[in-house]
Parts: sequence; C-alpha cells; structure tokens
Amino acid sequence: MHSNHLLLEEPIRMASILEPSKASFFPAMTKIVGTLGPRSRSVDVISGCLKAGMSVARFDFSWGDCDYHQETLENLKAAVKSTKKLCAVMLDTVGAEMQVVNKSEKAISLQQDDVVTLTPDEGQEATSQVLPINFAGLAKAVKTGDTIFIGQYLFTGSETTSVWLEVDKVEGVDVVCKIKNSATLAGALFTLHASQIHIDLPTLTDKDKENISTWGVRNKIDFLSLSYTRHAEDVREAREFLSKLGDLSQTQIFAKIENVEGLTHFDEILQEADGIILSRGNLGIDLPPEKVFLFQKAALYKCNMAGKPAVVTRVVDSMTDNLRPTRAEATDVANAVLDGSDAILLGAETLRGLYPVETISIVGKICAEAEKVFNQDLYFKKTVKYVGEPMTHLESIASSAVRAAIKVKASVIICFTSSGRAARLIAKYRPTMPVISVVIPRLKTNQLRWSFSGAFEARQSLIVRGLFPMLADPRHPAESTSATNESVLKVALDYGKTSGVIKSHDRVVVCQKVGDASVVKIIELED
Repeated sequence: MHSNHLLLEEPIRMASILEPSKASFFPAMTKIVGTLGPRSRSVDVISGCLKAGMSVARFDFSWGDCDYHQETLENLKAAVKSTKKLCAVMLDTVGAEMQVVNKSEKAISLQQDDVVTLTPDEGQEATSQVLPINFAGLAKAVKTGDTIFIGQYLFTGSETTSVWLEVDKVEGVDVVCKIKNSATLAGALFTLHASQIHIDLPTLTDKDKENISTWGVRNKIDFLSLSYTRHAEDVREAREFLSKLGDLSQTQIFAKIENVEGLTHFDEILQEADGIILSRGNLGIDLPPEKVFLFQKAALYKCNMAGKPAVVTRVVDSMTDNLRPTRAEATDVANAVLDGSDAILLGAETLRGLYPVETISIVGKICAEAEKVFNQDLYFKKTVKYVGEPMTHLESIASSAVRAAIKVKASVIICFTSSGRAARLIAKYRPTMPVISVVIPRLKTNQLRWSFSGAFEARQSLIVRGLFPMLADPRHPAESTSATNESVLKVALDYGKTSGVIKSHDRVVVCQKVGDASVVKIIELED
C-alpha cells in the first residue's frame, strides 16, 4: 500500500487528519455526475464544474424541452474544448413519473390537517384545495390509508418543501387526501410518489422514445439513465429500441432503481443493465428509513462483484442552498465511497442549486479522503473469492495486473483496449492507483462509409471509479507486435507525466495484447 494509504482498521493518527489534503491531477478516483440546468448551463459555470471534477453531464428530461437541453449541450461542448476535460453525456428519461401540473407556477401553500384533492383534470388550476396530475389511473391504484408524497424535483426530504399526504377516500377519478404536514410547494415541477404502489405507466414512454430518437441520436448519447426500472424486461425493451437507432446501439443503459418493485427484481435487472443508479430520493420513501443503508450496501456489493458501475444519488441535498454540506452528508458521501460506489450523482444540487461548482469540488475532496482509507486488500481478496476458479482469461489478466501494481507500488496502470472491457475489468479490482485506459480506435464500415469507433468507449469509462481514458492515434492497432505499441505507450507515459501522476523512477504496470496473448509487464522509468 502507498504510505499515505491508511486503512480504517488501523489506528488513524490525529496528525494525518489535520494534514491538509494534497491536490492532484484528478480530484478523486470516484466520478461525479452533475445534472445541468438553470443554475449550471452557462459555458463559465460548466467549465467550473469540469475543472472541479465533473466527468459526466446528466440531462434530465423530466422538465425542459429538446431545444433547451440542446443549448445547454452546445455550451458543454464549448466548455470541454476550452478546459480540455473529457465529459460524457447522460440522457435521463421521465419514465413512469407522476407529476403535479402547475401551469401558473405560483407557490402553493398546504396546511396540516386540511384536505386536498388530486385530479387527472389537467385543465384545472393548481391551488391549496386541488392539485391536477398527469396520470388518470391514480384513483384505481390507491386505497384509503395509502401514503403519497409530493415535492419539488423529487423530494428534498425537508418537511417545509415536500408534503406527505394520506389517502382519505377515492371519488371517481379523484383522490381526496389528508395533509400530514404544512408545506409550500414552489416552482414549476412537483413529482408525485405513491409509496409501494404499482403505477401502470410504461418505463419508456412515447415522450421518452421521441426524446431519444431525436435529441439522443443527434448527440450520440453515451448513457441512457432508465428511470423507474422495475423489471429486467424494461432494460431489454430499451436496449432493443436503442439497437435500431444507428450509433445508439453502443449507448450504455443504466437502470435507475427507485422503488420496491425494482429492488425485488434487482438481480435480474443487474444482469441486463450496463450499470445501476441507486435513486435514494424515491427509494428512501418506498423503504422504511432504517432499511435504506442495507439496500445501499447490498446493491453496491452486487454491482462491484458483477464489475458494473454503481452510482449513488441524493448525498448533499443541503448544498442546494448552502455552501457547506452537513456533517451527516459529508459522512454519507464517504460511506458511499467505502461501500464501493463508482460515482456520485448530483441532482438538484447542481441543477437549481446556488453553488454547483463548490458542491462538485467538496464532494470530490470527500471522495478523495475516503479513497485513502478504502481497504483495497480486503476488497481484492473478496472479489477474487467471489469470481472463483477457473477464472476467465481476461479476469485473470486484470486481477494479476492489479496485484502486480500493488506489490511493486506502481504509480499507475496503463491498459490498452479497444472495447474498454479490459480496462473496466482492471477497475473492478479497485486498484489504489489510477488506471489510464488507452482506447485504440477500430476502423469499421457499413459498406457505404468508413468510420472509427473509440470515442464512445473512451467516454463511457468516465463513470467508472479509477478509470481515466485517453484516445490513441488510430494508426496504432491494439493487437499488434510490441514494437508498434511502443509509440502509443510513450504517448500514454508522457500524458501521465504532464498530468503529474508519473515521475522519474516510478514503476508502471502495462496491460496489453501482443498477437493472441495478453501481457502484463512492469516497467521502471528512468530520468
């Protein structure tokens, strides 16, 4: 282990806690997904977010139209160009989301013990007595005594901006509810969540399909975040839909687990999806509070063992309005890292929060500190044991590369890959040093034109913990004699040196294919 990597099981010296954190070329190995919106769509703010450590930009289609998101994306491209920081694009679907329709956008004040009626008649104006909703089937789905939550952009968890309702009676298509806490709903979008109730809405709505086939195709999205994934079939349907959209056949699907239904079918969903987003906002409402941490730990463990990226949401809600997170939130971010998450997703904090750049920066610093005490040794043994024997060829190479890198205290692992799979497998074993994934583009043709693949694969590693991509010159194939790879290796080493991760006399572990064989070699750098 590096000398500065203490394990939590060891006594942590107070002096090490008081030492200032060191800056490095990447804020943390754990990635940060930022949602771009009203407060974070100018080139300046996005540039600040990229420099602070955002590596994936999320576009939430629950609100805002394609033109609005396109403007934001053009600004993101300009920011990427000026900061020279790679950033992937994630489209977040609306899915089976119920919303209160507040056309006037006036604040609505609700008083405890009063009664409010939820109606599918969207023509009515939203008031303290009537809230029109976008789903006609609610009256059929609920019964007296059921719980319904309404809040701005999911639920802040704050009792003054989110309201908790209890179903009193159903009258035709209307649902009459008793208000359990006084709250003011402000803003354009309120989400409605009926706790532990099956809502008969498709996971991929017609509106979602339209957004994906227009905006998604035009911008070659890297990730599709599939809201309200409830069954493995939801992922299969989305995959089939994407496969017909040209370039989007390579888009990775991240299943968003938001309710008990998704949790019940978690294992099958994990098998089908490319990654998982644990949407703790909704889940925290569907599950008793004392069970939320158990789900987080179990789900992250399963994702880690499957080698699929896991993303945790709702970590620093209070930073939507404040410059500092609460102590509990700071601890929560660290625990998400120690539990094994690949990335932290910021929603309202960057979308409409007052301090998007500061939020990303602070979350990155907390992640970096937690990574220093992450018990890699125990994690490695656990993963090897889980994978079992005989290991596949690739799995064996990946685990050997990580073991060698730790034994020789390598400063970095460099992995040549064309699909990105080898680099992701190395990252699965959570090495303590960064993995530079050198993606070698492949030439492909559709009989009409030739094109290079590689950009997708490079950007998709931006959500995996510890993976830092680099797109190589397409003239150097990944599978070749070691001679042609030397020049690519030199470029990768130079990149490592300029970014400050590699110094003279450091050891570097290189993982590459030579002919049919996969090779792990250790090189020691000279001056």
